[in-house]
Amino acid sequence: MAELLRSLQDSRLVARFQRRCGLFPAREDGPRESGYVVKNYFYYYLFRLSAALGQEVFYITFLPFTHWNIDPYLSRRLVMIWVLVMYIGQVAKDILKWPRPSSPPVVKLEKRIIAEYGMPSTHAMAATAISFTLLISTMDRYQYPFALGLTMAVAFSTLVCLSRLYTGMHTVLDVLGGVLITALLIVLTYPAWTLLDFLDSASPLFPVCVIVVPFVLCYNYPASDYYSPTRADTTTVVAAGAGVTLGFWINHFFQLASAPAASLPVLQHIPPLTADMLVLGLIKFMVGIGLILLVRQLVQNLSLQVLFSWFKVVTRNKEARRRLEIEVPYKFVTYTSVGICATTFVPMLHRFLGLP
Repeated sequence: MAELLRSLQDSRLVARFQRRCGLFPAREDGPRESGYVVKNYFYYYLFRLSAALGQEVFYITFLPFTHWNIDPYLSRRLVMIWVLVMYIGQVAKDILKWPRPSSPPVVKLEKRIIAEYGMPSTHAMAATAISFTLLISTMDRYQYPFALGLTMAVAFSTLVCLSRLYTGMHTVLDVLGGVLITALLIVLTYPAWTLLDFLDSASPLFPVCVIVVPFVLCYNYPASDYYSPTRADTTTVVAAGAGVTLGFWINHFFQLASAPAASLPVLQHIPPLTADMLVLGLIKFMVGIGLILLVRQLVQNLSLQVLFSWFKVVTRNKEARRRLEIEVPYKFVTYTSVGICATTFVPMLHRFLGLP
């Protein structure tokens, strides 16, 4: 078993996969970060696109789109599991401190997250969590071939997992570890999904817990030997989840939306996609994203100005933004506001504009 684990953690296995997919270092005798040669552009664009499905650009588009155009019930489930697996995965990285694949022999295509540790792959965790949570949550609400849904869930998570090998960001063991941890979390938490879905209407004090507990978890994030974007990314995810949850509570408390339903009385057929539905969905999405980006920019600028003034830091000081007492509060306030905006104010704007 120990020998198998060592082989799965071997960077040479990742390098062989890259070469089979047509990705080579620019110079065989030089550092792999200096450049690369692509000899198969099909795999290159396939896995680069797949890698984006596990990044912020996907979360900030897919999750709000699901809430505004498909089913808020599904978005609640997805956000809940997404935040859980991402926080556990990110914390595990900084506790285990397993390095990423070494270069050479691996070619590394992503520069921003090189400073992060590798085990487990949070891309693999998020992709597995989102695809299979969506599958499980739609089984008792919509009528569709289960085999088709399972195939799509497996294909989505597999593509993201393979993209982490292709981009040189993780070993095989990192990816498998992320998938297995997520599968275990889904199995353990599934019996409580319905209960958790109704907690936001349980008590007027619920918003205090939603804000205080996540903030404390982020502020007491495990310290790293050097700066990496892990803490900032974790705060972004947790704060967005807190904002979304608080938004659901606001909707229920002020009766802005109907109470969450555990399941529909009858399995519903998925309506056919028409041109009118597509145009309406795109309009709602563009309106919502526009408001979210506006709120994000305004709150971020305001929170940074307040924190810089409070701690007497020079404005636009990049290093100062990385300090714990500045990075966590401004990220938390910004993305909590984004979550509230996405679940409360965007639907209100849709109704005001007459967008059903």
